[in-house]
Amino acid sequence: MRKAALVGKQSATEKVIKDELGPMTPFHKELRQTNLQGLARRWQHTIESTTPVTERWSQFWSNHFCVAATDSTMSALVWPHEYEAIRPHALGSYKDLLRAAILHPAMLLYLDNAQSTGPQSKAGARREKGLNENLARELLELHTLGVHAGYTQQDVKQTAMLLTGWTVSQKTGDKSAFVPAMHQPGTKVVLGKTYREGPEALDVFLTDLSRHTACARFMASKLCRHFVTDDPSPVLINAVAQRFTKSDGDLVETANALFGHDLAWAPDNPPKFKRPEELVISANRMLKLPVRSIEQHLGAVLAMGQSLGRAPSPQGWPDRTEEWLSPDALLKRVQWADLFGDAYRESADPREVMRLAFAEDLSTSTAHAIERAESGAQALALALASPEFLRR
Repeated sequence: MRKAALVGKQSATEKVIKDELGPMTPFHKELRQTNLQGLARRWQHTIESTTPVTERWSQFWSNHFCVAATDSTMSALVWPHEYEAIRPHALGSYKDLLRAAILHPAMLLYLDNAQSTGPQSKAGARREKGLNENLARELLELHTLGVHAGYTQQDVKQTAMLLTGWTVSQKTGDKSAFVPAMHQPGTKVVLGKTYREGPEALDVFLTDLSRHTACARFMASKLCRHFVTDDPSPVLINAVAQRFTKSDGDLVETANALFGHDLAWAPDNPPKFKRPEELVISANRMLKLPVRSIEQHLGAVLAMGQSLGRAPSPQGWPDRTEEWLSPDALLKRVQWADLFGDAYRESADPREVMRLAFAEDLSTSTAHAIERAESGAQALALALASPEFLRR
């Protein structure tokens, strides 16, 4: 009864979902259902995982190599990109992860490389398609070197030339493949190095990018910002970058450098603020609640400002606290906590689970507020809206 009431109270949120998605044909409904099933499996796996840090690690890289459901085709590819390209390589080498992420059909379609054609290629000579620089630009700016690495527009264009031919279509069996007729002939010069014509150039190029000093620095900065604090110590960033370089991009070694450093656990690090998805998943995980209605949870996350699978840009979801912390955002999180507390008031003792979850990190004020709650529903709502729970 109370859970049904929760669904009823979220009818406005469901309307937001329908308004955002627009009219749904049977084909679009099937694609959306595929997307929801993939998301439900992802959530259930995260909730049940015995290695939650590994989950966070994989999801960090999934956001780093962001793809989004910008159309009906992409709506069914977002979660396969994570499961097929990101997760198998998240604890391997960065070069292998990079290659898998950018050559997955989802990325080739999302950043338009599937139709990118060399001007002097056979297909280009027939004027079928033109050169597209989207994947090339994001490969340099977002995936490897960062915007301040010193590359030029000419480097972007030459990278786009190097990437021509890597495509996905019905002709390739809907799989990523290299099509010579679309590839720009001749050598390409990127960051002062010359690369030969053909598909073999890509592996050499990606190896060079992953070994670039700017890549190590960029990856270390993003990892420290995500897992530690918005403005991490330069000493910590340098330590992580050095391990990334010395290990040739070994991601387990990089993770050990990050999580094993004293500065990662410094008590004066300002804490991070959970994204809406993290907030809802962590509530289900703490209370050991299975995902019974992914659409209900999806509506709650959307109401708090995150449309899952539909990140606003190739940069993925923002990772600084101020992007998620505002008076309106806090209000919506309190409203979600109130609804969640009412719906699952009998699922667990909030006092006990908060003590188990936070131990000595549970503040006296939060503990007292929960203890003084007038009902189980209010106690759970106060726990979920507490500063401890809202932070990573």
